[in-house]
Amino acid sequence: MLEVRSITAGYDGSTALDDVSIEIRSGELVGLLGANNAGKSTLINCLSGIVKPRSGSIHFEGEDISGLDPHEVVERGIIQVPEGRLVFPQMSVRENLLMGGIGRQARALRSERMDKVLVTFPRLQERLTQDAGTLSGGEQQMLAIGRGMMAGARVLMLDEPSLGLSPLFVQYIFETIRSLHESGLTILLVEQNSNLTFRHASRCYVLERGRVAIHGPSSVVKDDPATRKAYLGL
Repeated sequence: MLEVRSITAGYDGSTALDDVSIEIRSGELVGLLGANNAGKSTLINCLSGIVKPRSGSIHFEGEDISGLDPHEVVERGIIQVPEGRLVFPQMSVRENLLMGGIGRQARALRSERMDKVLVTFPRLQERLTQDAGTLSGGEQQMLAIGRGMMAGARVLMLDEPSLGLSPLFVQYIFETIRSLHESGLTILLVEQNSNLTFRHASRCYVLERGRVAIHGPSSVVKDDPATRKAYLGL
């Protein structure tokens, strides 16, 4: 469904990704792991069209999307839920959700998708008129995921969804991620918490210094010494 072929990318002359290839099949939940500065966020930004690869290509359902702008990537249903949530703090919960459905194709389905989001996250229903900046971190993460659902995600890319959350909210968010995946949604989970990722993802890729150090079924990657090396440098 989504295939990265030997991409190299970076910023201001530096290289953050070096000859990286990954594949995400329809209906999968795939984990992307690695220590800080391993290249995880750069890869997800390449998939979103925010960072353009210097070489290599990205294909979605057979189409080369490497040169598309972010809004064109969104129109195809490839949606990023960014690290740190990045909600619009002075807009209400409802307005934040409506912003997720602002795309040309998404606008016609905003009402239907809003209902689904509010069923998925009942707490957001209680806070529709509240400014997003006044929500707790866990509630903002719900809102960020809901905003992605409003855009009509076919591939939902979650960048560090557990970051800064209490254990109770982490458990709730990951239960929701599992539920969304079981409903048929394809998910790329970018997460530094390896235990959470191995528990939920069927396959994993581990990045080390901008390259794929190991990939395969989660049960295999979990016990491979290369995974420990990528995290700890041992």
